[in-house]
Amino acid sequence: MERIVRPRLPDYEALRSMIYSIKRTYPFVNCSVCGRTHAGRAIFVLSVGHSKAPVLMTGGFHAQEWLTTLLLLRFFECVCRCIAAKEELCSINIAGALHGRELIVIPCVNPDGVEIALRGPNAAGSYSQLVETVSEGTLKNWNANARGVDINHNFDAGWETLQKMEKEAGITGPSPRQYGGSMPESEPETAALTRLCRLRRPRHALAVHSQGEEIYWRFGECVPEGSEEMATLFAAASGYGLVLNDGLASYGGFKDWFIQEFKRPGFTIEIGKGKNPLPLEDFEKICRDTQLMLTLASIM
Repeated sequence: MERIVRPRLPDYEALRSMIYSIKRTYPFVNCSVCGRTHAGRAIFVLSVGHSKAPVLMTGGFHAQEWLTTLLLLRFFECVCRCIAAKEELCSINIAGALHGRELIVIPCVNPDGVEIALRGPNAAGSYSQLVETVSEGTLKNWNANARGVDINHNFDAGWETLQKMEKEAGITGPSPRQYGGSMPESEPETAALTRLCRLRRPRHALAVHSQGEEIYWRFGECVPEGSEEMATLFAAASGYGLVLNDGLASYGGFKDWFIQEFKRPGFTIEIGKGKNPLPLEDFEKICRDTQLMLTLASIM
């Protein structure tokens, strides 16, 4: 069977097309929408299996990190293909391993931002002029949503400290990157993700970013039981390094909020190496490098 998810720019139309194709090909897949962006784009949720404590994988937080969206879609497709064909994934009977379990994937948390990065300011809809002004004519550093808020700085985790650090860095309003917004969960993307987590209460969560081939697994002194062991296993499976957050990346992120909110393991996975956006030519290698790690994460 021909692959659905191939190396291509995952703009919104391509994203929808791939998601709908996966749903048509694998009827056991659940497909829903957990929220909509400022420009009205759907934040899609794909899942397989059933559980009261699912595993959650998320990507596409930052506009220039669109390869993470493609990676999660490819991985989800691989899981579905192996379930349907009764084949192993990374020498694991994935259908058996997921029995009584559930994998939830949100491939693109920030579809407005990705569309802006790939297609320009007009993709921001009514916020197109804001994007034009804030970007100063170049979108090469655009990581925010349509309103100039960095989604991975918009979670309520060390919020006051993050606000102080942003101001010290001269970031006081809408920006291509690292502006956390006026208040935690001010953005529909953030609110949609936190709402889903509070409803489904995942047993652990992954936030996939790029780049660096690194794994972050703690928030300050908060280290949920099993986190270090899981992170060590992920590192061994991928060859990625274990690191601690520092600077502006230390607060306000989804992984930070998840750990603080649920006291359960949360991880940020920085895929690939180079400069964002990582090129499509890197996609297949990154898929190979991360497949065992993601497979283990989905069944633990």
